[in-house]
Amino acid sequence: MKKAPALYIIGIGVIVFYFFLFFIVSCDRADKKSGSRTGVSKVGENAQNPEKLPTLVDLGKGTCVPCKKMKPILEELQKDYQGKAVVRVIDLRDEPKEASKYGIRLIPTQIFFDAEGKEVFRHEGFMDKQSIKAKFAEMGVY
Repeated sequence: MKKAPALYIIGIGVIVFYFFLFFIVSCDRADKKSGSRTGVSKVGENAQNPEKLPTLVDLGKGTCVPCKKMKPILEELQKDYQGKAVVRVIDLRDEPKEASKYGIRLIPTQIFFDAEGKEVFRHEGFMDKQSIKAKFAEMGVY
C-alpha cells in the first residue's frame, strides 16, 4: 500500500521533468532562430542606422491600445532626437518576421541599442515619454 504513493510521486516527477526539458529545448530553438544565445540583440550595421547613433526600436501593432497611445509619443521623439538618436517604429502587422528577429514576447516592446548596435535595455508594455527620455539620457543622448 505504501508503494502506490511513491509511484505516484515518481510519476509526477517524471512529468515535471519532461515539461522542463521541453521548455529548455524550445527556448534553445528560439535563441538559435533569433541568432542570440545570450539574449542580447544587435541592430547590426545596416541601412536602418547608417549614422551609428543610439537607437530605440519600438515593436507593436497599430491595433493594440498601448501601441496606439505610444504612436504620438514616438512621433514627437523622432523629431526631438533627429540627428542625435534614431527612433524606429516597426508595425508587426506589416513586418511579422521582425517579432522573431527581436525575440518579441509581448507588444509593445521597446529596445534600446547603443551606437554600436548592442542592446542595452528592453521594456515590454507601454512606456511613457519621460521614461524614454530618461533612458536616452542614461545613454548620453540629450
